[in-house]
Amino acid sequence: MDVILPSPHFVYIANSRVDINMTEKQPTIVRPFTVGNVTVGDGTMVWILGPCVLESRDLALTVAETISKSVARDSRRIIFKGSYIKANRMRGDSYQGPGLEEGLRILETVKKATGLLVTTDVHTVSEAQAAAQVVDLLQIPAFLCRQTDLIVAAAKTGKPINIKKGQFLAPSDMAHIADKAVAAGNNHIMLTERGSTYGYGDLIVDFRSLPIMRATGFPVCYDASHSVQSPGSSGGSSGGKREFLLPLLRAAIAVGVDAVFCEVHPDPPNAKSDKETQWLLARVSELFEAVDMITVRAGAHA
Repeated sequence: MDVILPSPHFVYIANSRVDINMTEKQPTIVRPFTVGNVTVGDGTMVWILGPCVLESRDLALTVAETISKSVARDSRRIIFKGSYIKANRMRGDSYQGPGLEEGLRILETVKKATGLLVTTDVHTVSEAQAAAQVVDLLQIPAFLCRQTDLIVAAAKTGKPINIKKGQFLAPSDMAHIADKAVAAGNNHIMLTERGSTYGYGDLIVDFRSLPIMRATGFPVCYDASHSVQSPGSSGGSSGGKREFLLPLLRAAIAVGVDAVFCEVHPDPPNAKSDKETQWLLARVSELFEAVDMITVRAGAHA
């Protein structure tokens, strides 16, 4: 039996109709693009890994040097992620980060020291323009994914863009958001699933969102760590259930994604942000193994 996705049945991307009324017999073909020397959307998994926030230069280098070994040893495609500011904190006394200038200096140091590509999230038009001078991939936070001026500014930098789906949006709505970037002259776009609001203080992942977003033709990323968050459940900061990270990651790989995003930290219980959902750096190989296992099994049954 063919599985028909929910309405709407089509959207318009740059004035061209895109049919998202798919069946299992109609595999989606995405448009690959490059981030530096890494191709996204060609069938090989891309990893976006790093700490939630750039706590220090030394911590960033520790994480980057560890994950860069997988690039050399296993030829994995890895982009280092680190936020220079966490602007959407619930409490005013929560750690926000080193700030734009120092954060970009840290990211530039990571690039030079390890050779890794780097990404960070931007929150304003001026930040997008500044960050584009250093990073290889711009990230639009989920809470800001509908901000037209931010999407357009990021697109006009010419850098590839990773747009996170808001926890409050239907996956089909992301086609309209991507259209803003395309209309601004940039079609190097990836869409990221990071969970949907489920009542108060919880998120749930509707895995139908992955093929729905991928039907737009843009590569899709699964955010493994934020998808297990429990927003605002830890006394004014986000809690989470890290024990579900690997099972949900396996499910996302089985459904089909082009990239995996996961925040990693050498000491999650003492991290300055998202301490309950960041993955232990020393166990990063378990993330790779989980994906490799599902990929191999899928190939055996193809």
